[in-house]
Amino acid sequence: MCGICGWIDFDRDLGGPDARRELADMTATMAYRGPDDEGTWIDGTAALGHRRLAIIDIQGGRQPMTLQDGGRPALALVYTGETYNYRELRQRLAALGHRFDTSSDTEVVLHAHREWGHRDPRTAVSELNGMFAYALWDAAKRELLLIRDRLGIKPLYYYPTEHGVLFGSEPKAILANSLAERAMDAKGLRRALCPIADPYNTVFRGMREVRPGHIVRVTRDGIQQMSYWQLTDSGHTDDVPTTVRRVRELLDDTIQRQLIADVPLCTLLSGGLDSSAMTALAARFSDERIRSFALDFVDYTDNFTPGPGRPTPDGPYVQEVAKFVGTDHTDITLSADELMDPSVRAATLHARDLPLTLGNLDSSLYLLFRAIGQHSTVALSGEAADELFGGYYSVFHDPAHVQRDTFPWYEVSECIALQSLDPGLVEKLDLPGYLDEQYRTALAEVPALTGPASADPHERRMREVCYLVLTRYLPTLLDRKDRLSMALGLEVRVPYCDHRLVEYVFGTPWAHKTFDRREKSLLRAATADLLPQSVVQRVKSGYPAIQDSTYDTMLRNRFTALLNDRNAAVAPLLSVDGSRALLNATDDLMGVEHILILQDFLTDYNVSLAV
Repeated sequence: MCGICGWIDFDRDLGGPDARRELADMTATMAYRGPDDEGTWIDGTAALGHRRLAIIDIQGGRQPMTLQDGGRPALALVYTGETYNYRELRQRLAALGHRFDTSSDTEVVLHAHREWGHRDPRTAVSELNGMFAYALWDAAKRELLLIRDRLGIKPLYYYPTEHGVLFGSEPKAILANSLAERAMDAKGLRRALCPIADPYNTVFRGMREVRPGHIVRVTRDGIQQMSYWQLTDSGHTDDVPTTVRRVRELLDDTIQRQLIADVPLCTLLSGGLDSSAMTALAARFSDERIRSFALDFVDYTDNFTPGPGRPTPDGPYVQEVAKFVGTDHTDITLSADELMDPSVRAATLHARDLPLTLGNLDSSLYLLFRAIGQHSTVALSGEAADELFGGYYSVFHDPAHVQRDTFPWYEVSECIALQSLDPGLVEKLDLPGYLDEQYRTALAEVPALTGPASADPHERRMREVCYLVLTRYLPTLLDRKDRLSMALGLEVRVPYCDHRLVEYVFGTPWAHKTFDRREKSLLRAATADLLPQSVVQRVKSGYPAIQDSTYDTMLRNRFTALLNDRNAAVAPLLSVDGSRALLNATDDLMGVEHILILQDFLTDYNVSLAV
């Protein structure tokens, strides 16, 4: 797991001191993503940078990595992530005559492109099972390939320039180059206000994401993108018992693959079905006792108040699973003061690079990862199980949400932050129009149902909902997870994002996914033998938020101070009267916190507004 960056300029030799300094600055921004090593490589018009978090082949996996032809570099690679099937690929490539100098997965990816990707890079990428983002420079073709994994687990951004492109694992790497503009226009502000993944809009004007499952090809003639993977209709014919068995087989294989590491590994345990099943499987297949970590807050369990999406506290279930499975368990207990610590909030913003926030849920996740990083370098997470198996009640099971003609998890009327904005700006942004455009674009991508299920209107709608969640909601969570973990040099793996599992479950009829008339029916049935019955039957409870009035008081005080500061960066966007009314009229301070994070973003990143 690492951070990558680079610069291609077809009209300039990047070997000069100024260009080298800019490449070094770009690479340095990602030191925390790769605290173990640093490397740069420049060959005329191509310049690559790499920061390494050593996970596999600690001594031999240094980057940038090259393959030679006649004593000259033919292919150069900077890679971040993990290819979980690299051992099988290495054997296949060795049988074809390839010789390896290291035992790293990075070298396997290089050879895979030489063997299978010389005509079409999609052939090589399709062989990889993993989470990855990488850049491959072909010296003979003078072309750069930017490649991202199927689900978008690992981030990758690019910024077209007059004569080439800048790229990086994070926006901050690109912004370190003098060619990149630090500006946010109306389009970027729309993205900042809506929790919808939009790879064509990264908040910063001119910057884009490499879409999940896509390759971006950069040549002197321009920039093109191509898809190498997409969700399709599989024509699922397995009955429910067969489907349950297949889900378990895929989970068994996936967990075993993702336990491979040459550094300490652990699991994130919440006491819910997803993380508990994953932890139980990891304990079953690990050669060593698995470490597990859970998030808690001071006095949280004793004073817990049930709320929407959080009917029960995690603590008792976590302890039961840890004892049942036999993990070496640690609770990480946080206070309101820690969550509101200015240095923590600044670090969280710097990690995310975007004015998007889940409030104290982001700060707590950052602090959890910081604590885990003192003991482990790799953690397995249960993220994506809800999105894959249909876990969210309101999104998947509430008819009022399912049937509305927009994203089932979001309506513009729910954007509390809008109440703080200037009315003229709100009209100009036209968030309803933006949201509808995003929705129609995503809807047009949904693969049509085939077979008997295609005659059922509810099955057709649930196919749409599942697609929307996997392609427009899940990426926002994966991005959050990657940024907050890698900011602390912690690699978090997501077994439920294995593309084989995603393909199989996505293609399964909704009636199978809810065969026991509950959420996540397939996952529950496939893993029930591994867990205490209390956890098997537990109703989903969302990621915990602190329940402490001290935190709310801190937010209100800071927001009041912001409204009194006429020189605040966010001031041109605000209606002071509307903001004060919002502060006085609601106990839901997510909108308040969203404005505060937008202020911090504009200030800390020195972003100019063009709205």
